[in-house]
Amino acid sequence: MKNPLRLTSIDALRGLTVAAMLLVNNAGDWDHVYAWLEHAAWNGCTPADFIFPFFLLIVGVSLHLALAPQLERASDPTHLSRSVVWRGVRIFALGLALHVIAYWLIDGRNFRLMGVLQRIGICFAVVGLIAIHVRSIKIQWLIIAAILIGYGVLLLASGALQPDLNLVDKIDSLLLGKLAYSFNPLTGLAHEPEGLLSTLPSIATVLLGLQAGRWLRNGQTQYLWQAGLLALLAGYLSGYLIPLNKQLWTPSFVLWTAGFAYLCMALAHQLIDIRGMPALGRSFGINAIAAYAGSWVATCVLAATGWAEPLYRTLFATPLAAAVSAEFASLAFATAFTAVFALLMWLFKLRGWRITV
Repeated sequence: MKNPLRLTSIDALRGLTVAAMLLVNNAGDWDHVYAWLEHAAWNGCTPADFIFPFFLLIVGVSLHLALAPQLERASDPTHLSRSVVWRGVRIFALGLALHVIAYWLIDGRNFRLMGVLQRIGICFAVVGLIAIHVRSIKIQWLIIAAILIGYGVLLLASGALQPDLNLVDKIDSLLLGKLAYSFNPLTGLAHEPEGLLSTLPSIATVLLGLQAGRWLRNGQTQYLWQAGLLALLAGYLSGYLIPLNKQLWTPSFVLWTAGFAYLCMALAHQLIDIRGMPALGRSFGINAIAAYAGSWVATCVLAATGWAEPLYRTLFATPLAAAVSAEFASLAFATAFTAVFALLMWLFKLRGWRITV
């Protein structure tokens, strides 16, 4: 029976992913953003598009590292299931609470039902239940294949992959409506990047992370390299059938991003866990959701008080836009914002504070 394992490299990768989220989500001027910090408008995959799937894969890794020792000790599956579902509900509820805060504080902001934390909560609960009740590795892989193939068939059978015409947007327009990220009252069309149907393939992303956690725990890191290269090839080739698309979370996008994540995990494990290199980002990683939620509230407060614009103009735009570029000034603001939370998370780590949901 193996002992519980907490890998420093996974904490570091989780932290770097959250730091990247803050950097991408908090530009000083949204009219001037470097292309590599923006999400693809529709098809394609920019560096910013890797952030969320990387985080979901790490959720899967962490689930395996947490659950495997308890399953080996023959812990009560009912108790484990209740614990997993309840934590998923709490994460979902926190996402709702953050959207309520944004709705209250920001004029013109509509309430949104789904979101990043809501998707994480759903995926955490579903994949946790699969890990507990479906112990066969072969069946887990079959579930991943069934999700990706089935979802791909649904997308292609709907007849269109364009905005508003695809099956994902149609379902979100019907079921979410005004509660979606964007809604056109004249046409009744809605769009939700973390939509209902597109959450299905994101479950496959977390399941792929579950497999990576098993390889890491068993010392089979060679599988990470091999699977990473294979997933990249599969993602690239399947992209000719269904393009890479984060907003639809297409099967090709799942495989492409999982391939890079596997390679990054293998490299981080080698450098940090084995060779002992510094675990940059670990302070963010052990308080990941706290950092994300705190940055959300800070952004809402800055917007509600009207401080954001003069702060950006005085400290960043005026001295930097003319001297370098407006894009550089916008990035400098995002970097400073992220650095403030990096300092806070470092202080949390220094004092041994860990906030869990």
